[in-house]
Amino acid sequence: MSTLQTFKNKLFSGEAFYYQQLSFLSYKTYLLSALFVTGNILTPYLLHHFHIGGAVAGKVFLPLYFFVLIGTYKYGWKVGLITAIFSPLVSFSLIQMPAFPILPFVIMKGTFLAILGWFFIKKTGKLSFLNLFSIIVSYQLLGSIVIFLFTGNSNLVLADFIIGYPGLLIQLMGGYFFLKLINGYGK
Repeated sequence: MSTLQTFKNKLFSGEAFYYQQLSFLSYKTYLLSALFVTGNILTPYLLHHFHIGGAVAGKVFLPLYFFVLIGTYKYGWKVGLITAIFSPLVSFSLIQMPAFPILPFVIMKGTFLAILGWFFIKKTGKLSFLNLFSIIVSYQLLGSIVIFLFTGNSNLVLADFIIGYPGLLIQLMGGYFFLKLINGYGK
């Protein structure tokens, strides 16, 4: 088998992934959640501070979901859920972003990401582009359906796909390489 074929198999078929399901009783759950919430808060701050993406950096890069994906995939739905709920709440309390009218939708999408991400990793036990792509598309579609049912606003529904596609690609590619990097950690 060629090196290119081996590389393609690893990307799309996946490789075994070491994950943990942490308990709500474990200090590690809260320590890691705090770390991921901090990452989710610092990322948009740095984007705005260095004027990357301008005034719409959050809509373009979707930074509040990145560490929800990482936390869920590596440490389970509890870490993912805590990160999904507290990242936007802490961000809003510090800098009023995301804007109050969309805050519940950001929390909801992050929650969907935590649940669906854990479902995929438990089902496959593998890290692959296909897994991450499936998770990202699933939480975005489910979130979009709920947003449309609540608002009837198709512009709000399509924003993450049309404006936020760089953030979705960062979740996919950056998430894959970050998870690959930490795969063996904690064995």
